[in-house]
Amino acid sequence: MVAGWLRDARRVVVLTGAGISTESGVPDFRGPKGLWTTNPGAEKTATLQHYVADAEVRRRAWRHRLESPMWRARPNAGHRALVELERKGRLDTLVTQNIDGLHQAAGSSPGIVVEIHGTVHEAMCLQCGWRGPMPAVLERVAAGDADPPCELCGGMLKSATISFGQDLVAADLERSQRAAAGCDVFLALGTSLGVYPAAGLPEIARRAGARVLVGNAEPTPFDPAADAVVRRPLGEALTELVSMV
Repeated sequence: MVAGWLRDARRVVVLTGAGISTESGVPDFRGPKGLWTTNPGAEKTATLQHYVADAEVRRRAWRHRLESPMWRARPNAGHRALVELERKGRLDTLVTQNIDGLHQAAGSSPGIVVEIHGTVHEAMCLQCGWRGPMPAVLERVAAGDADPPCELCGGMLKSATISFGQDLVAADLERSQRAAAGCDVFLALGTSLGVYPAAGLPEIARRAGARVLVGNAEPTPFDPAADAVVRRPLGEALTELVSMV
């Protein structure tokens, strides 16, 4: 059924969340074994207000970044299946809430990927706006600089990710919403659909007449409105689905 939707579609849009990267060894946030479920205090490091106000929160955030399993992660079958869907000419836009860069590492064209929550692979200065490679900043952390300042202006650095309390990049949000409004099929994969405004994309697609599939290990608020719901591991489910397109 879903494979037929994809074969007949003029434009497919995909939204991915942390659940597509768990098979690569990257923990999710809100699942049963998620980072914030097992350690509620860790959520502070992703909240801009706490990050800016508390040096200890920043030091903890930099330690977490230095030790993150994202640096060892490799794309899994789910990422590769979406690359294949693009190669088959069916995938128009890939909006990801993930900051790990695994879609691009798998081979997704950078031009179709919208990293709506930013990327951990770059650092940025909250004062002067400098952006640069994260590894260079992490080298400073590893050498003992627990809360490294910007080398240009002395301002506060953070990862180039969107924290709670921080606005999304307007152009990224607008592009994602336009894509959702213009698609025939919308796949929401590995996302709890609990963080807005990204969580509103399936509803935009549904209102525009698209068929919507939700694939997630846990129930989501959008499940009752979806045309199809998948609970299987995404690597397995997507590989099988795309092979039939």
